[in-house]
Amino acid sequence: MNTPLRYSLQAVLYLGFAAFVAYFSTMPVYSPVPPGSATITLSFSHAAKPAGDCRRRTEAELAQLPPNMRAPLDCPRKRFPIRVEMDIDGTRQIKRKLGASGLSHDRAASFYQKITVPPGPHRLAVRLRDTARAEGFDYEREADVDLRPGQQFVIDFHADNGGFEFR
Repeated sequence: MNTPLRYSLQAVLYLGFAAFVAYFSTMPVYSPVPPGSATITLSFSHAAKPAGDCRRRTEAELAQLPPNMRAPLDCPRKRFPIRVEMDIDGTRQIKRKLGASGLSHDRAASFYQKITVPPGPHRLAVRLRDTARAEGFDYEREADVDLRPGQQFVIDFHADNGGFEFR
């Protein structure tokens, strides 16, 4: 095949491929929020309190352990389950019990849920329990929010910062 014809066909193929990539990089239009609505996302990863108290080992118990295992405190690894609830405009939307992850149930529990709501004013109430208490919650937050169409409202949780964060 002669060289000018080959280069011309290559140019046409390259231009066609570039047009294909350019079209699909902008089309079809993707929106993470359905048109005319807003979303509220509750997302966190949190390790609850340990499921028991640490106890001090006796000298006899320490002597029986190998030298590299002689920690003076014996602490349980298992953690309490996390209970989380969320109300939107007085209606319960989320009520979950989350177990700790990991083989020994000693890791953080993770949660992610997205709820689509109509735009406008909403009353949010979020609660979390991560201890042995039977009633009530360890962390609570309520707020009035006014959501715009297409807005993604995120609720995060950081115990070190006092609990729930609304963004």
